Amino acid sequence: MLPDLPPPANSTGVIGWMRANLFSNITNTIMTLLAIYILYILVVPSVNWALLTADWIGDSRDACTSGGACWVFIYNRFDQFMYGFYPEAERWRIDLTFFLLVIQVAWLVIPKLPRKGLVSAFVLFVYPIIAYYLLYGGSFGLNLVETHKWGGLSLTLILAIVGIVAALPFGVLLALGRRSEMPIVKSFCVVYIEFWRGIPLITVLFMASVMLPLFVPEEVDFDKLLRAMIGIVLFQSAYMAEVVRGGLQAIPKGQYEAAQALGLNYWKMMGLVVLPQALKMMIPGIVNTFIALFKDTSLVLIIGLFDLLAIVQAGLSDPDWLGYSVEGYAFVALMFWMFCFSMSKYSQHLEKHFHTGHGSR
Repeated sequence: MLPDLPPPANSTGVIGWMRANLFSNITNTIMTLLAIYILYILVVPSVNWALLTADWIGDSRDACTSGGACWVFIYNRFDQFMYGFYPEAERWRIDLTFFLLVIQVAWLVIPKLPRKGLVSAFVLFVYPIIAYYLLYGGSFGLNLVETHKWGGLSLTLILAIVGIVAALPFGVLLALGRRSEMPIVKSFCVVYIEFWRGIPLITVLFMASVMLPLFVPEEVDFDKLLRAMIGIVLFQSAYMAEVVRGGLQAIPKGQYEAAQALGLNYWKMMGLVVLPQALKMMIPGIVNTFIALFKDTSLVLIIGLFDLLAIVQAGLSDPDWLGYSVEGYAFVALMFWMFCFSMSKYSQHLEKHFHTGHGSR
């Protein structure tokens, strides 16, 4: 018997993949060549403008002489884009706040590190207090920094993190209430969800900024940032509730019956049996809601909060930097894309880790 011959070189590797997927027939070949041409006429000039002929460092617009992108604008305004109008001498407090957050998140993400439950409790109950006193000050020898001085990417992250952390548990409770057999609880949750889903976020922010102080005693001073946070949480929790409800409905009825047969009460059944299975299937929907929330934070500019987008627009109105709006908006788009893409990739990692697919393996 003669030994088996290896497959032809043009049917394996990169060449084989290209022949099978890009040049398998006349139609695919034409479409591939057309796509290459379109990418060429779009990508090459963009790369040339943004990288090859761009100006990067300088003190003024006079340093932009090459005809490419003027990243000197971003270079000069970078600190303001990150911190807003936060006092320069106090910006270490923002750095320390987010550094602590990164350490805690890394501890929870890295699989082999111990005591994740203790770290999770610290993140949820202790860290917010530390972050509040670090950012706002007024105690422990820290200077008071009013929230109207907060801004830039740091404000965008604060709004997004608070909205994400608060909207998820609130949405879970609303979803459970909507599936409840108690008529009053179910009716309240249905009305709440449909009401907040039926109005745009921009209206919610206006209402939170203008009308919310009317419902509290006069001696209570509701900060503008706090009003925006409340509006965002109320709005996003309604969407989160529908995502959670979809996951709960996907759990077979036998899981509920098995939990009841074990003698578990309602909350133990939900916490130990149903929700852990449902949350695994809800990962794409939950992360999609988180990404939408992160991008929707840019709407706070309409109530006078200078998030990343607003602070860049304010910089573009400076007479010394007129005409560089493309660079400013490209920088904003890159920042948003980096965070949204990171959330998307981590959600894919979680899906693989928890094996959320239900097909045969």
